[in-house]
Amino acid sequence: MTPEACAALHARGFDTGRPWRAAEFAALLDSPHVFVVGDGTAFALGRALAGEAELLTIVTDPGHRRRGLARDRLERFEAEARARGAATAFLEVAEDNPAARALYIAAGYAEAGRRPAYYPRGTAAPAAALVLTRCLGTAAGSV
Repeated sequence: MTPEACAALHARGFDTGRPWRAAEFAALLDSPHVFVVGDGTAFALGRALAGEAELLTIVTDPGHRRRGLARDRLERFEAEARARGAATAFLEVAEDNPAARALYIAAGYAEAGRRPAYYPRGTAAPAAALVLTRCLGTAAGSV
């Protein structure tokens, strides 16, 4: 996916906070450690380095939700992370996002930490970020 396509879908998929700009996606995708899995309906953006993977963002077009696309992209993120040598994955999710939290818990992620008042919410109080982690099993190429 191009940075512009990522930014357009990100803008459609998030109604809280500021969506990421094409230039931000471009800067991330310039790194050999960053990867995107998915298409114009849903994608996950991740980074894998030194045995760890971070899910940077995951988004589904609002018109395509409730079809298992986010779960599929999460599984594809994990597979790519393992292929890049990651044995663990982590992510941050807004405490006030029950759908995303349910997705991650169902996939085996567990809370490892909390960042109070992390996500701005306009005139409302900022939402905490929950740091979740999951073992990915044996990383590709490890003994």
